[in-house]
Amino acid sequence: QVAMATGQVLFQRFFYTKSFVKHSMEHVSMACVHLASKIEEAPRRIRDVINVFHRLRHLREKKKPVPLILDQEYVNLKNQIIKAERRVLKELGFCVHVKHPHKIIVMYLQVLECERNQHLVQTSWNYMNDSLRTDVFVRFQPESIACACIYLAARTLEIPLPNRPHWFLLFGATEEEIQEICIKILQLYTRKKVDLSDLESKIEKKKLAIEEAKAQAKGLVPEGAPSLDNTSGFSPVPKNESPKEVKGNKPSPLPVQAMKNAKRKTEGAKRTSSNSPVNGVQKGRESRSRSGSRDQSYSRSASRSASPKHRKSESYSTSSGSKS
Repeated sequence: QVAMATGQVLFQRFFYTKSFVKHSMEHVSMACVHLASKIEEAPRRIRDVINVFHRLRHLREKKKPVPLILDQEYVNLKNQIIKAERRVLKELGFCVHVKHPHKIIVMYLQVLECERNQHLVQTSWNYMNDSLRTDVFVRFQPESIACACIYLAARTLEIPLPNRPHWFLLFGATEEEIQEICIKILQLYTRKKVDLSDLESKIEKKKLAIEEAKAQAKGLVPEGAPSLDNTSGFSPVPKNESPKEVKGNKPSPLPVQAMKNAKRKTEGAKRTSSNSPVNGVQKGRESRSRSGSRDQSYSRSASRSASPKHRKSESYSTSSGSKS
């Protein structure tokens, strides 16, 4: 029973902020039962959980229960439950601790010296189990819920409890919280029983409506073809542009001229590379001018690299000639 209560609280916590349309109710409920069994140290296999849900669905639809076939569909369902369990843990931030008010009820009744009244204890316990089908465990503290269940059971069985001051003030609960919790629990008995097949059909309709809205927002019809009515999409009619905009949209002549100059430079570089001289001499004239270039180089080097003695003798001869 503790694992059952933990699974229901986890289910209420998850769907308190999430939508039934975006997350499968059955997959999340299986995941919550499987996760609660591990939290409360009563582990069960996923296969057992799937078998129980499969049997309950057949009984709800008034069909003869048939054993589940271990085919690819079963493998896919098992993977979906594992993913749903991870999603629940992620959304809850791995805060899966649940403080159940069942023990608190017994403790409070012992303080009030009413634990011997088994009818009162059982009625309070029943209200506590029924409140798991509401969202009071997400909105109120477990101490307040325990006080509300005792208060409701005492009013139902017409058992007087201390009211000067009120007994629940001793346990930190307020009268407003108790009244709101009691109203929420009593609304559960006046509500009509929900048909699961009807609920699932409504969810499917909502899913289709959301998908169509997304397709229209993206500019796609439901079949996937692009719509021409969308203003932000493609329009087959050409837009009228002013002459200034046309001029502004034309490419400027500067980059075109720069491209032409770059092409000319590359062509000139190719030509020079094809006719490039070897060591400063073109290929055709290399053999002819080889000897002449050597003689010129020898004569230049000889005239340039004169010894200092020779230079001195030349200077003396010139000076003597001038004197004479």
